[in-house]
Amino acid sequence: MTQTPEPARRVRVTSSRRSGARMTNTPIARDLDEQTGLGDVYLEGLMRAQFRLSLFVVGLAALGLGLFPLLLVMLPVTRRLVVLGLPLPWLVLGILVYPVTWLAARWYTRAAERIERDFRDVVAPS
Repeated sequence: MTQTPEPARRVRVTSSRRSGARMTNTPIARDLDEQTGLGDVYLEGLMRAQFRLSLFVVGLAALGLGLFPLLLVMLPVTRRLVVLGLPLPWLVLGILVYPVTWLAARWYTRAAERIERDFRDVVAPS
């Protein structure tokens, strides 16, 4: 007669593990400190992400400031338009540019901090 194998013994789980096992024996921070090829790849990724972000913000600013004179040329009525007692070009270029620039700078700073935080989480997971 063939015997049927016994079912696996039940185990009671009393606590869940929160951190998984590391896939490699060398932490990423060590690769960065020792300036290995892998560390260079991680740093290059961080620098590339921050460079893309800065190009995006500068591109938006250049597009916005570049299209406004084009709007003034294409629609001559906008040159003579008066809003709140000020000509539209003066209002946009003299007053509205500054809050928009501040908001863009604030958004850029938060996005750059998020990129750095994500990089730090990859390098030294807690």
